[in-house]
Amino acid sequence: MPEPYDVITMGRIGVDIYPLQTGVPLARVETFGKFLGGSPSNVAVAAARLGRRAAVITRTGSDPFADYLHSALKEFGVDDRWVTPVAEYPTPVTFCEIFPPDDFPLYFYRRPTAPDLEIHGHELDLEAVGAARVFWMTGTGLCAEPSRTATLTALRARGTTGPESMEAASPRATVFDLDWRPMFWPDASRSGATATTCPASAHYREALAHATVAVGNVDECEVATGEREPYAAARALLAAGVELAVVKRGPAGVLAVHRDGTTAEIPPLPVDVVNGLGAGDAFGGALCHGLLAGWETARIMRYANAAGAIVASRLACSSAMPFPHEVEQALTEGTVPAERPAASAPGSPDTGASTTGSPGTAASLPRSPGTAAGASGSSGTTAPASGSSGTTAPASGSSGTAGASGSSEAVA
Repeated sequence: MPEPYDVITMGRIGVDIYPLQTGVPLARVETFGKFLGGSPSNVAVAAARLGRRAAVITRTGSDPFADYLHSALKEFGVDDRWVTPVAEYPTPVTFCEIFPPDDFPLYFYRRPTAPDLEIHGHELDLEAVGAARVFWMTGTGLCAEPSRTATLTALRARGTTGPESMEAASPRATVFDLDWRPMFWPDASRSGATATTCPASAHYREALAHATVAVGNVDECEVATGEREPYAAARALLAAGVELAVVKRGPAGVLAVHRDGTTAEIPPLPVDVVNGLGAGDAFGGALCHGLLAGWETARIMRYANAAGAIVASRLACSSAMPFPHEVEQALTEGTVPAERPAASAPGSPDTGASTTGSPGTAASLPRSPGTAAGASGSSGTTAPASGSSGTTAPASGSSGTAGASGSSEAVA
């Protein structure tokens, strides 16, 4: 069998269409950048940026956007062999609005369904999934069939498949990114439904029984366990079967509790926020990197916090993922170094220079002065999109403190 992958992720992929103007509603935006998106895909990119051999299991449409995503994954160094087309459905597209420091509404275009929810269990390479040193899946993968059964099939393979020659001491983890997106669950918004009574809760509990690491913010933890208080949520996740519970707490930082009794409560890393979306994916890729390196829990959390903060200081998600020297610099300096704003486009004073979102370039926008964010809890209002712009009307010019990895990403 070939050398196992360091990281295999499974779930969403799509194209992020980001405004290149801050503080401007979509109705008035004139310039956009195109980027690879989708939380598990971004996590794979983040891990690859940190030197890990990564692949993603997902599906696209059979269209030019799919061609773009394959090209972007390859340029980022992520293996796309398990990214397959679904002719019936278009590749998802996601728009966002950018109101630093903590208002980033999302508009998902995944109608009538998304190709990445058409992953079938019988098509999975279970030998590769079982052998991967880290396997990463998300709650969204449980929201519909056949993706739900395929995701659970992959989780079960983690306990039954893998080369006998694999050293017992080799770091190995199965990570459940709780990733609660209620608009993707048909019954989540029905009258009288709560976080703990919606159908997602039962599916989350089933997946937790196969995971060794759980990662989520307090809203996601409530869906999975019924608990919102961070320590109670962490204990409930451990009781559900995982070995390490990571609770992202927004401006309060991140809490990690290990089954061996180790607890790490890490404060956020200061950063002037450009776009908090995507910071959670950088956090996830760095978490995988730290687990693979065998670091102690507190060190992993500090490193992941720094990676998330760096992405919060940039416009994009995938192309903004940091390299190791950037994370080390942020940790050494105790803050994210300010990037020089790009020149404004003609006639658009809030516009950054990047217009392509190419994998080799970390796009940035002018910062909102006087704002800061920690590295473990960005907020982003989400809204499903099906031909309408949604009803969210964020206020511009807001300021304050926000975290950078409580919301996973701006993704399709």
